[in-house]
Amino acid sequence: MLLIYCPYCEEERSELEFRHGGDAHIARPTNMADITDEEFQEFFFLRDNPKGLIFERWRHIHGCGRFFNAARDTVSDKFYMSYKAGQPKPDVPGVTSAAATNENTGGNAK
Repeated sequence: MLLIYCPYCEEERSELEFRHGGDAHIARPTNMADITDEEFQEFFFLRDNPKGLIFERWRHIHGCGRFFNAARDTVSDKFYMSYKAGQPKPDVPGVTSAAATNENTGGNAK
């Protein structure tokens, strides 16, 4: 079982109390009514699935009910840190992000 730290409740709780909320720090359209169907499809459905460090949104549904962001490794499922929604993407010391790894290897990170 995973333990996830909620930055609002300030405690680690079982993964069963949380729900994944997708990618964090993505650019959302400012006026959803004005985008094309193709742009909506790209925004809503298409996401990268990198191997390594990613930044995600999580919701503490059986606790405070609030959304927060977390840095997690997709290979080991290790949570490196969590932080309140609205805060900028932090630097995780000693860990290379999956996006940076993909850029440095031409998208062929192993």
